[in-house]
Amino acid sequence: MFEESILVEKSLPLNGEVNLSGAKNAVLVIMTSLLLTSGKSILRNIPASEDVFCMIELLQKLGVEVNFDIINKTLYADTSHINNFKIDSTIMKRMRASVLALGPLLARFGYASLAMPGGCSIGTRPINFHLTNFKKMGVEFSQDGEYLVGKVNKLNAKKLILEYPSVGATENIVMAATLTMGKTTIINAALEPEVLDLIDILKKMGANISILAPATIEIEGVQTLSPVDHFVMCDRLEAGSLLLAAAISGGDIYIPNAQANYLDVFLLKLEDMGHTIITQENIPGIRLIATNKPQAVSFKTMPYPGFPTDLQAPMMAALALAEGVSEIEETVYENRFLHAAELNKMGANIQINGTKALVTGVKELNGMSVNATDIRASCALVIAGLVASGQTTIKNIHHFKRGYDELDKKLNSVGAKVTVNNYPSIPHVVSSYGQKEI
Repeated sequence: MFEESILVEKSLPLNGEVNLSGAKNAVLVIMTSLLLTSGKSILRNIPASEDVFCMIELLQKLGVEVNFDIINKTLYADTSHINNFKIDSTIMKRMRASVLALGPLLARFGYASLAMPGGCSIGTRPINFHLTNFKKMGVEFSQDGEYLVGKVNKLNAKKLILEYPSVGATENIVMAATLTMGKTTIINAALEPEVLDLIDILKKMGANISILAPATIEIEGVQTLSPVDHFVMCDRLEAGSLLLAAAISGGDIYIPNAQANYLDVFLLKLEDMGHTIITQENIPGIRLIATNKPQAVSFKTMPYPGFPTDLQAPMMAALALAEGVSEIEETVYENRFLHAAELNKMGANIQINGTKALVTGVKELNGMSVNATDIRASCALVIAGLVASGQTTIKNIHHFKRGYDELDKKLNSVGAKVTVNNYPSIPHVVSSYGQKEI
């Protein structure tokens, strides 16, 4: 049987202009936030990724009517007739972001049933931060086979302290608190740009949310929230990946809709490598002009505004060819170096010691058959393949399709040679308004 794969051939330096899709790490939680409303909402700049299709399926199973115009990147959702509060185990195991439906369902209906989440193999990523704080707000949880059932008559506003600034827990609590009367305060909250985009749409719905220093979010509950029309932020992580693709190939790329202020530490590290970064203050757009002698740099992944963990793997690929020794420390996910072994197959020199990786730069990489272990690892291997001699074959590509909207075509538009084999065609419109495809 033919196996799906990504074929990458050694490319010339990438040169040109490319635009970003909507942010994967923003769109999924924004889709679940619609469960807080009753009526018809419109979301724009929606990436046509597998995770988005999975979230559409989740919403449809709950009774939401969904119409996704893939060409125009516009999603229409009617949440007037939600009639199911059980999040299917098959969906939960495919996508960890499914847990983000918990807060909205508890806030609006007082009941939710969900299986344990799945997704990428990058660590345990427990949901105890979510559950512990929902219990403090009055939710009672019980086990029903493989499902966790949450029930509450009335959510209680509380002062909640996060041990770690978890993005998912922050988002889930914020959504639940919007319909919880009184003032809920989240201390040590995550304040990633994607969290701020969620807060933006919640405010459009009528939520009363304030952000205070240091890392504190206050939510004054309201009785109801209204449907919205919202443009999802562009994907800063896709921007970072495109910049690294140009950097490793010795190219010159411009991304007009990238927000430089969302990538400050990452861009600093690119400059430390010797690449030229051109931006304008308060104006979107990032241009990278690559150096032909990249230097090793060291960094530690951290919550925003630190170096993003989701750019650690692509950065490692670029550092594999940098002069000197780079040290990378992963502090967010305990199992996020699986791609190192695959890069080593291609000739990289990477040593792993617990949460640290030592990357000694080599002169060249070689095309090999490698396996993508998670979404960002798949991107790292594509980036490495752009400069590897011969052809690189990447297997286990469902991760690539989960996380990106035609990133292969974007790379090809600026000179790459990337082919996604057996990529199934998708309909112009995915809908639950009477037809599956129209």
